Amino acid sequence: MRTTDIQRCEVRPGRLVEWTLSPATVATAKDQPDDSRPPAYIQESHLRTARSVREDGLFVPTWIGAAFDLPGRADLDALGEALRGWTLRHETLRSGFRWTGGQGGPGGSGGSVDELRRFTLDADAVSLRREDVGEFTDGAALAGHLQDRFDVTADALRWPNLIYTAVVRDDSTSVYMAFDHSNVDAFSLYRIPAEIHELYAGHVTGRPPEQPPVSSYVDFCEAERADADRIDADHEIVARWREFIRRCDGRLPSFPVDLGLDPGGGLPTQKLMREMLVDADAAAAFEAYCRPCGGSLVGLLAATALIVHEIGGEPVYRTVVPFHTRAKSALSDSVGWYVGGAPIEVPVAQTPDFPAALKTVRAALHATRPLARMPLARVLRLLGADFRPTSPDMYSIVSFADARAIPESTSWAERNAYALLRVSYGDQVCAWVTRLHEGLWFAARYPDTDVAHKNLRLYTDRLRDIILSVADRAPRPRR
Repeated sequence: MRTTDIQRCEVRPGRLVEWTLSPATVATAKDQPDDSRPPAYIQESHLRTARSVREDGLFVPTWIGAAFDLPGRADLDALGEALRGWTLRHETLRSGFRWTGGQGGPGGSGGSVDELRRFTLDADAVSLRREDVGEFTDGAALAGHLQDRFDVTADALRWPNLIYTAVVRDDSTSVYMAFDHSNVDAFSLYRIPAEIHELYAGHVTGRPPEQPPVSSYVDFCEAERADADRIDADHEIVARWREFIRRCDGRLPSFPVDLGLDPGGGLPTQKLMREMLVDADAAAAFEAYCRPCGGSLVGLLAATALIVHEIGGEPVYRTVVPFHTRAKSALSDSVGWYVGGAPIEVPVAQTPDFPAALKTVRAALHATRPLARMPLARVLRLLGADFRPTSPDMYSIVSFADARAIPESTSWAERNAYALLRVSYGDQVCAWVTRLHEGLWFAARYPDTDVAHKNLRLYTDRLRDIILSVADRAPRPRR
């Protein structure tokens, strides 16, 4: 799926219908006892960051979502059953958090408290309420309405924090779904179109599919946290992060080019850059060239190290590389936020060309990738440093995902399927490169300054140049 925002995912006019968790479900949640399974460290960090930024006086929406089409005028009863069935299949979607001593119930932001506790509803307590919002005749106005609605409903500091919508027309129905990031990651979004299509078709024909049960992200959170809590401040992983952060001048790394930020200014608004980098043939050739050193991710990081050195002159490229933590195949279909990060350092001043940078990045990732299995929020707590977040992004990233193996990914273009992100405020650069059947898709959030736009445009153009030049040197893979 191409990553974009709600304004650029082909929103067309139609009749808007939405589904949210019903008032009865919300009322049940208010009296729900605590679930002994704690939040994942990444969930807790996300919610604490949202609260910290909110306390600083800024509302920063951070939801992500999915968009895709169904054929014709949808049967709304069947679609509602499909959405409810999908929700019940993934336990994290009926689980939320409350601050101890908060303002009463799951939706409270909590005040000055320091413990986050989970609650989880039984499947039979969850129902959806459908509302007919009305007809929209202008696509831009509809996109703006959806964004505003998602901002309020899929907010990190409320529960429930998900919403499903459909825009119904005679020729097609577009589905738009938004979630607080604490419940979903990119691979969760990628699987949504096929799963909803299958469930919807089954309810239309009266033969709902028997989808096998999936592993619970809530169970994963408990196991991952228990494992993380076994380490202490003297652990080797903590020592390696401590040294990395020391070499980053006591901070987590930013994108090492000038972004035109005012050091004394507030959190800037952001812009989105999104485009196809190269076509399928060039993407395959680039992968073939980089495969002996680990593949496209290694190649993208090597290219990035060279480019940021050209632009900013930093002798060492330091970054945190995202990796999924779905270590077991049983987690492949599970909805959740299965992401960790590994720190790498690339002494780019000592790597004169792409082949040298490729080998350097391979060695760096080989040495540090195991660190991604330990939640960074746990490490920072053990370091004892003051990392009070002032931005929704703790550091800049360049992320890579190969999405071609996702079920029915060949139908994404036909179904107008997109992964949605909210572009709001932030002082970091977050870039995502996705391998699709059509090629390499690039999307990035970055500060809305002239300097940042100029340097991100330069970065993207140079990234494309390097990929194409490498692809030209690679043996063409057989079809």
